[in-house]
Amino acid sequence: MEADFITLPAAPQSPQPPQPQRKRPRSRCSPGPGKELLKRTQHAERVAVLGEEDASVKLLEELVFGETREERLDPEAVLRLDDSSEAEDDEVETRAEQEEVVPIKQPAWIDPDDITEEQVDVTHRFRKDFVKGGEKSLSKSGLQQRMRDRFQRAMGGTPAWAQIDPKQTQKKKQEEESDSDEDEDLTRRTGTFTRTSESLPKGILKMKKCLNANAARPSSDSLTSVQFHPNAQVVMTTGIDQSLSLFQVDGETNPLIQSVFLERFPVCRARFSADGLTVMATSFRNKLFYLYHMMEGKVTPVSTVRGLNEARVKEFCVCPVGDAVVLSGTRGYLHLLSLKTNEVVRSLKLNGDVSSVCVSPTGDRVYCSSEEGEVYLWDLRSARCLSRFTDNGCVKSTSIAVSPNGQYLACGSQSGVVNMYSLDSSSEPTLLKSVMNLVTAATCLSFNPSSELLFLGSRAEDEASRMLHVPSLTVFSNFPVSRRKICHKVQDAAFSPHSGFFCLATNKGHAPLYRLLHYKDF
Repeated sequence: MEADFITLPAAPQSPQPPQPQRKRPRSRCSPGPGKELLKRTQHAERVAVLGEEDASVKLLEELVFGETREERLDPEAVLRLDDSSEAEDDEVETRAEQEEVVPIKQPAWIDPDDITEEQVDVTHRFRKDFVKGGEKSLSKSGLQQRMRDRFQRAMGGTPAWAQIDPKQTQKKKQEEESDSDEDEDLTRRTGTFTRTSESLPKGILKMKKCLNANAARPSSDSLTSVQFHPNAQVVMTTGIDQSLSLFQVDGETNPLIQSVFLERFPVCRARFSADGLTVMATSFRNKLFYLYHMMEGKVTPVSTVRGLNEARVKEFCVCPVGDAVVLSGTRGYLHLLSLKTNEVVRSLKLNGDVSSVCVSPTGDRVYCSSEEGEVYLWDLRSARCLSRFTDNGCVKSTSIAVSPNGQYLACGSQSGVVNMYSLDSSSEPTLLKSVMNLVTAATCLSFNPSSELLFLGSRAEDEASRMLHVPSLTVFSNFPVSRRKICHKVQDAAFSPHSGFFCLATNKGHAPLYRLLHYKDF
């Protein structure tokens, strides 16, 4: 059988000799290691740029189509990645909640001179690196900001030592608050003495004699009480002539507002209530007392008080807080009376007869002295005696007063000596000085509202009165000074609410009024 395919003869090929491989000519200047490193760096930068271009293209696709190319091609991959992305989001939110945002502190005070900032020359060779463009000067804050930015770029962010720890910030804030509380307590105890520029100077008391407070209606007999209203420019005087008078204080005319006649009731003592709406007046020989309601203009006699077993009601002291009154009873009793209900709330008992009483500025403590020279401190809330001490060198006590800032206690005696005590945190007061400027019984003691002045008076002799400068514990040399007698025998003394005026009640029926020029308000 013949073959279907015909084989053609192959064309003869001439054998080609192998050509020798040419060697690459070596350049005369072969690149050194430095140039080769430079080429590698440039190549890496080109690759990075290309990578950035690819990344920018991918970002654009994600913004336009909402997903990457792989996610569009493989929808199941998107479902697989959802769980991991949600976990990452939860982790980021948890981390953000744990980090506390530190509030930026605001300056406590801004100096207006700092608003115009000083310009700094930046042409110096050490500052040329911070210059942008053709700048020749920068403000201090701008230069500081550029230096801060450069430092953070070099360090890769804010160093750990420069970061603010929220816990340390909170702890420091708590310490500052505790220190401020201690400063407030110290300021409360020292009162106005910390403000040396506004404090009252010693030596000479700047004052002006004004028209008598009761010049519009002088008393025909001795005055027994004088007091300024706590909230108005009004002064009250009472006397043995059975009258209670109110005057407006202006220092020039002092017009009469109202006068109340209490029949067969010579007034021994009268005081405003703490709110200034009621006046309580007592007499010498009976337990009847009157309540004068100023807003209604009504006088109410009170003859019986529930729980009060006393033959007479004479001396009393009004609590500066609330509606309570402390009555001095017989046989060493003190009675706390409520003006709202007209009943005795509680009673206290001393060893001996009560000489004088005063209430602390907070209204929760009572200082009282016995005729034997013993001083008691009572807590009105618990009816308990907190402390007891003997007045230094006192044979018979006649008066007692506590300063409005609660820092000083003054105790007067029959011999005219007035002892000044410091009421610090210790249990027993500390004696500061014994003032011996009176030679007769110190029957009247009165502090001014700023606790810088203390009036010392005696009803046993004419012109027996002195004014004490409390911070230095020295008396003023120009009080009382007059060519003729003005003070006479002082029965009572009072300062206005802001120490602008000072008034006396004398046995001649006059109420001398003085303007204290150091104090600007009434």
